[in-house]
Amino acid sequence: MKLIIVESPTKSKTISKYLGPDFNVLSSYGHVRDLPKSELGIDIEKDFEPKYIIPIRARKSIKPLKEEVKKADLVILAVDEDREGEAIAWHLTQALQLENFQIPNSKSQTNSKPYVRIVFHEITKSAIEEALKNPRAIEMNLVDAQQARRILDRIVGYKLSPFLWKKVARGLSAGRVQSVAVRLVTEREREIEKFTPQEYWNIEALLQEIQNSKAEPHAREARREMNAKHSAIIKIQNKAKDQNSKNQNEFTALLIKKNGETLDKLAIKNKAAADKIVKDLKKAEYKVINIEKKEIKRNPLPPFTTSTLQQGAWQRFKWPAKSTMRIAQQLYETGRITYHRTDSLNLSDLSLFAAKKFISENYGKDYWVGFPKKYKTKTKGAQEAHEAIRPSYPNKKPEDLKLDNNQFKLYDLIWRRFIACQMSQAVFDSTTIDIQAKDYIFRATGQILKFDGFLKVYPIKYKEVELPSLEINEILELLKVTPSQHFTEPPPRYNEATLIKTLEENGIGRPSTYAPILSTIQERNYIEKDENRRFRPTEIGTVVNDLLVNHFPEIVDIGFTSSMEKDLDEIAEGKIKWVPMIKEFYGPFEKNLQKKYEEISKKDFTEKPTGKKCPKCGGPLLIRLGKFGKFYACSKFPKCRHTESLKENILGVKCPKCEKGEITQKRTKKNKIFYGCNQFPKCDFALWDKPTGQICPKCKSLLVETNRKQVKCSSKDCDYTP
Repeated sequence: MKLIIVESPTKSKTISKYLGPDFNVLSSYGHVRDLPKSELGIDIEKDFEPKYIIPIRARKSIKPLKEEVKKADLVILAVDEDREGEAIAWHLTQALQLENFQIPNSKSQTNSKPYVRIVFHEITKSAIEEALKNPRAIEMNLVDAQQARRILDRIVGYKLSPFLWKKVARGLSAGRVQSVAVRLVTEREREIEKFTPQEYWNIEALLQEIQNSKAEPHAREARREMNAKHSAIIKIQNKAKDQNSKNQNEFTALLIKKNGETLDKLAIKNKAAADKIVKDLKKAEYKVINIEKKEIKRNPLPPFTTSTLQQGAWQRFKWPAKSTMRIAQQLYETGRITYHRTDSLNLSDLSLFAAKKFISENYGKDYWVGFPKKYKTKTKGAQEAHEAIRPSYPNKKPEDLKLDNNQFKLYDLIWRRFIACQMSQAVFDSTTIDIQAKDYIFRATGQILKFDGFLKVYPIKYKEVELPSLEINEILELLKVTPSQHFTEPPPRYNEATLIKTLEENGIGRPSTYAPILSTIQERNYIEKDENRRFRPTEIGTVVNDLLVNHFPEIVDIGFTSSMEKDLDEIAEGKIKWVPMIKEFYGPFEKNLQKKYEEISKKDFTEKPTGKKCPKCGGPLLIRLGKFGKFYACSKFPKCRHTESLKENILGVKCPKCEKGEITQKRTKKNKIFYGCNQFPKCDFALWDKPTGQICPKCKSLLVETNRKQVKCSSKDCDYTP
């Protein structure tokens, strides 16, 4: 009897279907050993030796595994092929007293059992059988890399967290990589706060091809006179037309040049400048001076990696990374997709052949790219031995499988992305037309899809604009010139997709860590999502970030954190040892930590006098900062434990609904800021955006300031902007 051990019961159930009665497949339910929660668990003096224990939750799974190990002739460790999986395999050998079957140990205990390690990228019959034919030993370099990351994170977390409790507020914690993510969100918020919008204007011309305009000049002139005489009739007819049925001869062109100079985005700075140009253009002749036609080809996107899958699922379904990984785990463990924690774009030859066959048979030979298309990742430190995320069986369409709603959505996205990456380019016919009016040049651009290619399977947004067939020197009829006001916008707040992308681009974290990073910093209340599901720092998150930036710069430095990731990669590759790497970090870190305990006062961060007295004992009342924001507290704590919430009045703004209460800043149950009437529950008036105290002159609603620092009317039915 051979015992196969995997991490999850779902995975064990799937593998069992492919093997005969000689195999018993069981689950370890994840890690079986870990560092203790109640202490640091690392012996600093003994080269950072970790003290591993079997947690209570793991004891339930270890006991039956030990019983089955006694019955087995060989133990096969089939956990995931990454650093975390390799570490789980090694911990199993320690907890179950296993010895390497390929490298017998004469000094091993008599009750120990031999084991081998197998790996696979997909849970299919052929992949499992191939893995069983090629067992290997545990890669201790990968184990060391995982162990080094765990020890580093434990040192930072367990050394800095007590410091934050003492200097800021109890219950806070710090993380090595998470703190960098909080810094990115905080710095982006400050960019937004400092941003000053700049006004600019665009000018568009609505033009129309004149019928028979290619005739003699006198005929064109006669036609123009006729149009002028009947302009009133034409306007009436146009109003009667269905708004969706636009004249195919009409098109818009954007002003791009004046006096031979290209106009940049901010060239037309205000309404006066725009009006002057519009006035100058009304009596101008509009003549086609250049026509450029070309074929544009668009390539399909590469198959998914962990980070791009998380980004894609956010963009399509607004799923947080944690949800995406949970559903991907289900698909992997049931044999639907390949391993979902990867930063590689490699594709197996077998999968490429299957894609070619499927595309040719279902869409035609023209839709296959013509050769097995392979991609190479640009991600730093990517594990090229792994594969990209793809369907285990490319010929299985999403509708052919029994999946729940969310599983169907994610599998459909993965399947389409993989099939599309082996399909032909999409081809567009592009046309660019330049029109001269006096000293001004307008440009119209259009594109029409000529061949859909990969878009047949993986649709992406594109706009088709068909321009009329024109000739150089052709005179056009001006229907109207439209100036439009715009304002420059600050960089947007990060969302799930853009924050993951930024972390990856900067070499922060690895495929298995993106989702935990985002989850952790939200659970710690360091960042929160606004009404548009974008990240912003909380009050406590900003304070903790500033403290770390000013006093522990290496912890939140992007370059330093990225270089540590490179060191961990080199440990995994066997190029450096983990103990010297951690020693190099720990010495300066510990020295600085002790120095900051003496230098930093809690009052500098968390206390602000109010001039008010405590209603309970008469002592001075302070504004203090806690884990969930600011609040009033008595200065004589702990003798007096009086506290009260800190409600901020907004410029003395009266509630427009009840006309009795005032608008105050409030928080939802999830700690999100909003603005509502202080007469709640009698009055339920509420806004997400901060009221300015001014009234909209158009509809008499409150004006508000958005998170982009722009003022607008709070009414959804009003388009007023000052």
